Amino acid sequence: MAEKTDFEPNIVAFLCNWCSYAGADLAGTSRIQYPSNVRVIRVMCSGRVNPLFVMNALQQGADGVLISGCHPGDCHYMQGNYYARRRFNLMRNFLEYLGVEPQRVRMSWVSASEGAKWKEVIEEVVNGVKEVGPMDQFKRRQLNW
Repeated sequence: MAEKTDFEPNIVAFLCNWCSYAGADLAGTSRIQYPSNVRVIRVMCSGRVNPLFVMNALQQGADGVLISGCHPGDCHYMQGNYYARRRFNLMRNFLEYLGVEPQRVRMSWVSASEGAKWKEVIEEVVNGVKEVGPMDQFKRRQLNW
């Protein structure tokens, strides 16, 4: 149990350029404090996030993954976030089948004016991943050449 209390997870966040990335940027410029466990990858649309990106992040050592995009109906590319939502639901079912806890992979909608919501989402993701502990089942073996 001591391992889980001291555990600080690595979270990879795929953020839509137009809404969620701008929301995270607003949180930063507004000096809203949120956990620093997140590494952001900016994508043009949440619909652009391939499920293999998520699998690769988990294999490379991420303990959790967040996909965040525009609110439904606000997508800059009209339907990208709808594609992302469908793809995410399928991927999450598959990951649960493989034994990955649902707290590890999350999806959220954050607009450019929601810096405070960005903070709440990050705190929820970090606390959810802390509950389930480190992710070791997909991590690639480190080869000792």
